[in-house]
Amino acid sequence: MVLHPKAKVRVAGQEVTFCCKASGTPVPKKYYWYHNGTMLERRVHRYGSRLVLRALAPAQAGTYHCKASTEAGAIKSAPAQLTVLAQGQQSCKPEPEPNLVELPSECQQDTTSSRYYNVGRCPAAPCAGSPADSSGCGADAGSCCGVRRMEMREIPCAGSLLPVKVVVECGCGPCAQPRVLVQGRVTAADTGEPLRFGQIFLGGKKVGFTGYKGSFTIEVPLDTQRLVARFVDRQQRFVDAIKVLPFNRRGGAIYQEVKMLRKKEPVDLDGSQSNAILLGEANGREPIGELVLPAGAFLRPSGEVFKGTVKASVTFLDPRDMATASAASSDLSFADAEGEIVPLRTYGMFAVDFREGDSGAALQTGPVQVRMDTGQVWMPEHLQKMKLWSLNPETGLWEEEGVLRLAGGSRGKREERTFLVGNLEIRERRLFNLDVPEDRRCFVKVRAYSNEKFNPYEQLEGVVISLINLEPQPGYPANPRAWGRFDSVVTGPNGACLPAFCDGQRPDAYSAYVTATLGGEELEAVASSPKLNPNAIGVSQPYLGKLGYRRLDHDDPDLKKTAFQINVAKPDPNNVDETNGPIYPYRSLEECENAPVSANHLRFYRVEVDKYEYNVVPFKESDLTSWTGDYLSWWPNPQEFRACFIKVQIEGPQEYMVRSRNVGGTHPRTRGQLYGLRDSRSVRDMLLENISGACVEFKCSGMLFDQSLVDRTLVSIIPQGSCRRTAVNNLLRDYLSRHPPVAENNHTAAFTMLAPVDPLGHNYGIYTVTDQNPRLAKEIAIGRCFDGTSDGFSREMKADAGTAITFTCQERPVGRESFFQRLLTAPAEA
Repeated sequence: MVLHPKAKVRVAGQEVTFCCKASGTPVPKKYYWYHNGTMLERRVHRYGSRLVLRALAPAQAGTYHCKASTEAGAIKSAPAQLTVLAQGQQSCKPEPEPNLVELPSECQQDTTSSRYYNVGRCPAAPCAGSPADSSGCGADAGSCCGVRRMEMREIPCAGSLLPVKVVVECGCGPCAQPRVLVQGRVTAADTGEPLRFGQIFLGGKKVGFTGYKGSFTIEVPLDTQRLVARFVDRQQRFVDAIKVLPFNRRGGAIYQEVKMLRKKEPVDLDGSQSNAILLGEANGREPIGELVLPAGAFLRPSGEVFKGTVKASVTFLDPRDMATASAASSDLSFADAEGEIVPLRTYGMFAVDFREGDSGAALQTGPVQVRMDTGQVWMPEHLQKMKLWSLNPETGLWEEEGVLRLAGGSRGKREERTFLVGNLEIRERRLFNLDVPEDRRCFVKVRAYSNEKFNPYEQLEGVVISLINLEPQPGYPANPRAWGRFDSVVTGPNGACLPAFCDGQRPDAYSAYVTATLGGEELEAVASSPKLNPNAIGVSQPYLGKLGYRRLDHDDPDLKKTAFQINVAKPDPNNVDETNGPIYPYRSLEECENAPVSANHLRFYRVEVDKYEYNVVPFKESDLTSWTGDYLSWWPNPQEFRACFIKVQIEGPQEYMVRSRNVGGTHPRTRGQLYGLRDSRSVRDMLLENISGACVEFKCSGMLFDQSLVDRTLVSIIPQGSCRRTAVNNLLRDYLSRHPPVAENNHTAAFTMLAPVDPLGHNYGIYTVTDQNPRLAKEIAIGRCFDGTSDGFSREMKADAGTAITFTCQERPVGRESFFQRLLTAPAEA
């Protein structure tokens, strides 16, 4: 499906057009349209790939999708929601929704004793189209609800006034179309070696190369529903990696680590003899099966039988090895006869590469046999459903090659075994799979939060939640014997729903291993020991006990805290305790997606200890549609984010909070006005006594949102406590003196500068990174700052490397509240 119908909003009496388009061989010409799952009559609506509904009535609201079919198969589109408004009903209410932002710690509101302030927001919902709208089949951005008017407010704060811009009116306007990107790195699954200058394909089209360190950036084409990328090693050391990459439809970049499977070393086979190659015999395990190649099976592309020496490489990905899940290709899905995307449960994948021994020319095969040991199939019901599949590299979907049927047999001197046997012809270099369709499916509700308080208004969007289905050993849920499939979903404003295998009879038949990452940073799961806390985990008892929730470090505190495992116990519809999440039946996806935050769900949170950010113009970095064009916006360009950090060395016996205060410096529209505040606690250098370092973000100098004039941000760096400035980086001081105006630095307890426009570097103690993902830009800059280099990355502070400023602090810092009170009430020239 290359064109999917789009969500529309119309007023009763108007008309609407939905479009879809499929590609395939042969070219699809039959299209069927469905409303809320019921097929519409063709003779009534006279549709093809385009559906036109005139004189809309409220009863026609709901979901619409199309299905395209040929004799080769069928495929369904994603559903599109049609909202039909009554005459006079507003699709975008002028009153903004609540949106709470956290104020600085010294700004507690007297009337409510709260540090949160409602700045309002407008939902990024589609607005009603006009009768003059285009057909809806093109790239028209449409009309969306957005900010119409903002007001500046001043909040009493520790004897001073803190400015903040508040949304006061919403209205319809052109929909924002932020760039949607997937970034990441491609490395070998076994050694971490980067794929240097590997080819990247979307569909059959080459779109770029990986970098020297394996890095890549893919811009997601408009209207993409399923992003399938193929990574190819031109040196043929690795099996092609075909990945279905998650992305954030609301804009910005998602970071992905892509692992590639190293090809197995080839062995020499005699093409004139019968040969058998074991599948999955590595590491002392019993083989899953074998590939049997009869005499004369190898063919040249012309069809001529090749009987010489064959270099045969058969690389098997064994799901009994938990470490292989990250290197598996595709998302283990296929399109059934009705065109619905259905999941598979794998018992192993293998890639073959046959070449002539002398010339290295690629070979094909005639009929060969795949034999699978039934003793390796632990679910008896799977024996009747096992099939052989091959992966389509352009769609990322598995296609059926044949059925595996029961047959007796032996393995030479081994004991008698029973096998599932299937036939296969290898005509092109594809990945093959031993799989069963699995219809025991559910959804798991997961949310991510900015901290451990789990406030509903502090949820994170753009977090990649990954779930690996495991098959536990009976009685040993923490020790799975194999993984079965995997899925990744990006969180939106209401979390994420991840598909998973489940069972209603045996709660522990399937378990799930769940992780969360944001811009390459792993988020933390809620603890499960020494005692389960249902309020923190987000799931009430007794259902929580049935799920068997365990964080990775449950039995071993030395393990990471960034994953949890649960039994995917299908909810019992007759048990009220199991009807409120976090597991939902497969047909209840809409209920899962729209579940209120008060419903049961599983949680991750970001460890943001001793770090704080405040923007005068509120902006949620995980939702680029929340960006507002304003002269005081911290990020002036929503298509590109430039993060700037300065490294501060602290000589003192403890760790200290360091703040940057950022105001307009040279632009006539912002001079003297606050952009925002950033707080960061210094981190101790483990090798130096009484030395710590802080990497403090400041607002980069540069063009403001109108792209007409540069503003050099006036940045003040002030450590908490009784501190005095004792050193400034010589290169930084010389640069600032050569680029006037020069900021006054009369106060020895602070450092002030008009921030450089140039992206300097570690020699100056300034770290600048530009990226389409603001969080990723910050993470990279912080890693370089900790390391004190221009291209390194470290989580351990090297306080004396690449430093801009040094402060010497006394042992007892002043109270944070009184310190920041002095700061906020200080005159602007101080």
